[in-house]
Amino acid sequence: MTGLNRQTIGSQGIQHKFIYIVSWLSTLSGWLAALMIVSAVGITCQMIYVRAVLNLSTIWQTEAVVYLMISATLMGLSYVQRLRGHVNVDLIPILLSVRMRKYLYFFTLLLSIMIVLIMVVYAFEHWHLAYERNWRSDSVWGVRLWIPYLALPVGFFLLFLQLFADFLAVVVGEDTPFGLEDK
Repeated sequence: MTGLNRQTIGSQGIQHKFIYIVSWLSTLSGWLAALMIVSAVGITCQMIYVRAVLNLSTIWQTEAVVYLMISATLMGLSYVQRLRGHVNVDLIPILLSVRMRKYLYFFTLLLSIMIVLIMVVYAFEHWHLAYERNWRSDSVWGVRLWIPYLALPVGFFLLFLQLFADFLAVVVGEDTPFGLEDK
């Protein structure tokens, strides 16, 4: 979605407000993902200094970097979707008529929404199991695994919301299928 109007007009007002809120949440999660990556880089630098200069062993740094990078990937999903930053081959949509392009868009988007919704359910179940059973990592640090696992349901849920907002944006005319202009 390129330019989202903040004003809500007529019967489509709720949809526009929903699209704006989801867009804001996706942007926030993108910034959080970026902060996680910067933190992981800082922790890696600290780990290198402790090992190379101070000649000491590290306990928590490697595990923290792994959890931060995986969480950043999951939390950044909705932001990448919002910006259409994924790899996109639009040869088929370009060759299709406007009507067929819309059908293809809705088919692929609805399929994506269903798959991501399944991921949300299983991710929540996995996170809840880790929380309920107080799972800990097998390292010396012994981090409670529900903390890094929380990125699974949250990241996929935000992606679900962004996909649904993209769907709604095309339905209400705020956006075009695949971001392509009509012929």
